[in-house]
Amino acid sequence: MSSLEHSSDILTNVALPNTEATITVRVIKSFEYRTERSLVLHNLNLPATTVGELKNIAKQAIQSGPAWKPYRNTALDTLKVYTKAHGAKTSNLIINLDHDEWILNDNNKSLAEVGFENETEVSFFNGEAYEKYKLNPEVGPPTGQAVID
Repeated sequence: MSSLEHSSDILTNVALPNTEATITVRVIKSFEYRTERSLVLHNLNLPATTVGELKNIAKQAIQSGPAWKPYRNTALDTLKVYTKAHGAKTSNLIINLDHDEWILNDNNKSLAEVGFENETEVSFFNGEAYEKYKLNPEVGPPTGQAVID
């Protein structure tokens, strides 16, 4: 058997060591309008990178990348695990409304300590906007109101 055939048997969450993980950060601008953009981070050292450092890495990428201009004024302050490789995904396309215990409140814990592995997806958003959205998880403007840019 060739090494290529053998490598297809390896699950993606363990295909790379946790010192070289790939993580997707789903940066959410608006819950109601499902406005989000994914930031893929490669070669992340999960045992050495803290939750707070991940927030800073994402914020720096948003401030420096031209495609991120619409996201620069969003007050991003909260991370929540969206899904792990080979895990069940939520039916909500913007964020996992279940499992508030997956919100990462301790900025000093390493990503490995909070359960990150290769191919983990995490949502990055404004915590206050999330709490408001949970009360009425509707998409789009209230009925009868037009969207004005």
